[in-house]
Amino acid sequence: MNFSNNKTKIIALHCVAWLVIFSLPYLLSPNYSDNVNKDPDAAAFVTLNTLTGIFWVITFYLTVFVFVEKFIYPKKYVAFSFTMVGLFAAIMCGHYVLYRLLIPHPFDLIACFEYRLPTFLLTSAIGIAYKMLTDRNNEEALDKEKKEQNLKTELSFLRSQISPHFIFNILHSMLAMARSKNDLLEPTILKLSGLMQYMLYETDEEKVRLKDEVEYLQNYVDLQRQRFGNNVNINVSMNVADDEHEIEPMLLIPFVENAFKHGVGMMENPFIDIALCLEKNVLCFKVDNKFNPLRNEIKDKTSGIGLSNVTRRLNLLYPEKHNLSINNDGNLFHASLQIILN
Repeated sequence: MNFSNNKTKIIALHCVAWLVIFSLPYLLSPNYSDNVNKDPDAAAFVTLNTLTGIFWVITFYLTVFVFVEKFIYPKKYVAFSFTMVGLFAAIMCGHYVLYRLLIPHPFDLIACFEYRLPTFLLTSAIGIAYKMLTDRNNEEALDKEKKEQNLKTELSFLRSQISPHFIFNILHSMLAMARSKNDLLEPTILKLSGLMQYMLYETDEEKVRLKDEVEYLQNYVDLQRQRFGNNVNINVSMNVADDEHEIEPMLLIPFVENAFKHGVGMMENPFIDIALCLEKNVLCFKVDNKFNPLRNEIKDKTSGIGLSNVTRRLNLLYPEKHNLSINNDGNLFHASLQIILN
């Protein structure tokens, strides 16, 4: 059933299967030729059995394409039973006509019934099983495809949430520089241009190089460092050397954005610590920041999108391959993430 979705190949496979089935009695009988030569009626019976085999082919495909859909799935078992009795009676009539044309001996109805009924029941049962297993296989394949498409759609939607959130924060940083007529505004614009290029052209890929994602984070931190200067103690340690591991794009930036959003402002000795390292195939990422729980700030409408977004993406992309811990002890916000990378 998993051979191919190509109809021509499926038909060819069925033809080969029936050819093997019809050939088995002769392949398993080493004295077939001798028996035919000794018994003048043997050849006639071989022809009769071969022609009767066509009835089993008809029974199989009627069961597969008609009876299961019309009777089994709707649970019309009584109607199915009467239909099968009628079909078997028709087969017996057909067999009787062939017998009278080919065999010069009297027809034994009881012997024929006992000989043909088991084959009829077996063929019908195989047809039912084949149809139900094939439909189940097709449903599972379709369900898998739908889940994959839904996953791609959901991930695309989640990414689209990240990008405006990021741009919103950076533009606020540039606005502050423009108001203070900071000479770093021009290089900041150039850095933002580089970040936008990464975000527009690289994040369409399912995976990006880890070192490119780290460079993206570093540029973002540099922009924020230019904005806050010495007002915020920013400690960054991110080093993956020339490692070729890959990661989902824009997966780590929400933690950094959150730290700069809530870890600066009206508080004593604000600080932000960011650490990233790679131990074999495990990415370890930590972000700590101080915050003021008494600070009664009216949050913007996008508050909280970042972390809830990344939590959802981690569950979709790295099921059972990540560990996320977010703690808030009242004055310190701590986020720790470990991901097993391929």
